[in-house]
Amino acid sequence: MNYSFFDFLRLLGSLALFLYGMKMMSEALQKVAGSRLKNILGIMTSNRFLGVITGFLITTVIQSSSATTVLVVSFVNAGLLSLTESIGVIMGANIGTTVTGWIISLLGFSADISALALPAIGVALPLIFSKRNTLHNCGELIVGIALLFMGLDFLKASVPNINESPEILSFLQDYTNNGYGSIFLFLFIGTILTIVIQSSSATMALTFVMCSQGWIPFEMAAAMVMGENIGTTVTANIAAAVGNISARRAAMVHMVFNLLGIVWLLILFYPFTDLVDSIVVAMSGASPRVEVEQVPLALAVFHSVFNITNALIFIWFTKLIERIVMRVLPSNADAEEEFHLRFITTGMLSTSELSLIQAKKEITLFAEHTHKMFGMVRQLLTEELSDSDFEKLYEKIKKHEDLSDNVEMEIANYLTKVNQGKLSDDGRRRNKAMLKIVGEIESVGDANYSIARLINRVRTQNLTMPPLVKEKLLMMFDLVDRSLDVMDRNLAADENKIELARAQVCESDINAFRNQEKSDNFEHVKNGEYPYELGVYYTDVLQECEELGDYVINVSEALVES
Repeated sequence: MNYSFFDFLRLLGSLALFLYGMKMMSEALQKVAGSRLKNILGIMTSNRFLGVITGFLITTVIQSSSATTVLVVSFVNAGLLSLTESIGVIMGANIGTTVTGWIISLLGFSADISALALPAIGVALPLIFSKRNTLHNCGELIVGIALLFMGLDFLKASVPNINESPEILSFLQDYTNNGYGSIFLFLFIGTILTIVIQSSSATMALTFVMCSQGWIPFEMAAAMVMGENIGTTVTANIAAAVGNISARRAAMVHMVFNLLGIVWLLILFYPFTDLVDSIVVAMSGASPRVEVEQVPLALAVFHSVFNITNALIFIWFTKLIERIVMRVLPSNADAEEEFHLRFITTGMLSTSELSLIQAKKEITLFAEHTHKMFGMVRQLLTEELSDSDFEKLYEKIKKHEDLSDNVEMEIANYLTKVNQGKLSDDGRRRNKAMLKIVGEIESVGDANYSIARLINRVRTQNLTMPPLVKEKLLMMFDLVDRSLDVMDRNLAADENKIELARAQVCESDINAFRNQEKSDNFEHVKNGEYPYELGVYYTDVLQECEELGDYVINVSEALVES
């Protein structure tokens, strides 16, 4: 066989160009549609049919079912989707990935698209250098599409010529006429290729090339497509392994759904391929079993009819699938209550813009935990605790303060990585605001611990806090608690629903109360109502509460700036 190592490197380079073109096209599409994707998720309900449509749209944009399923798992991990909603989205994702097959079969093999690739890049070049984001993104989109089809054309030219290398044909024929044995073999090959390449769309392109070169017949190519449906579930399960319980359940739903589909398709494989053959004959007048040129079209029909049928069957059993998965993967209530990262443990999403949504969820949870931490501080003051219980609660607050430092660093590092990706001007502004917000929330945690330390000193020095002082502190705590409530709501709200005026009122009330009590404290100490030392601790607690309020208002102001 006259096929050198250099020819093999050309094959790898062609595949790399195809994948890079797909990546560039995907990123450009997502930068244009990033906010739209967010809006689609925002209007998502438990309606399973709407979920299917959403999954289809997202996959059509991303053009990789492997990436889409990881995206869905990340959304579930980030709390953007519930498990029930994710089932419909996964079904839609399987349908959406069939778009690649139609693009390649209708354009990549029936027309010389690569001949238009260089002129298209020439047209797109001025757009790429445009200062307007929309034009720049459109330029990248055109270049990505051009590179994708150039890579596909190079792939066709780089594979060994079957006419010049009949020994390859003979080798493949030895494994294509063994009935279900051959089907399982090529199913396995499709699974492995998808796992290695990490893109079922790229594997589909390779399958089309193999068919167009006459390496394998239609039935074996169909078996490879089935394998691609299995291979794409492995990627999601690997991504979910470090996620929360909801993410792992979503990944398992995807695997169960696809495996069940493969089971019934294997049982009906030959009748199903006969049906596809008849559809292609009706469409083109030629059978893919006779005319090699019709195999790409037949694979596109096979992939689409299978995934649509599979979704139509199992969409009525979403609740049953959910119950089965929840029984297999039960939740651990204690683990869910631990203070730890939950939403960014699966790594960055497929685009920086969508990663910001995930980071926002983590920041919102971080703020809620610091609010709970303040509730623990309040317990130190209000509850009649034994020495051991007091010490246990105090140590818990200290532990949460240490954990908040770690959480701040993790989120900040994540945002730094996001900032290194491709972000719009609006995305960079939000990223900068989030970095500031994370620092302010961590300062809230520091202030909580500082207040707890002051209360602990009062206790260890056996100072009795009179009812008047405790009453005044509780009034201040109420004001701070109210400001934390507003901060939590603002973090969870959309950009146009932030209640900055209410946050400013809370901050003003805290400042006014602190100033008034500092003045009154002098009079109380002067009149001998409590000792000077207690008065110092009292004003220090008031001052820490006021500083905590400053950090809280800074969060709301940063949200408005973003």
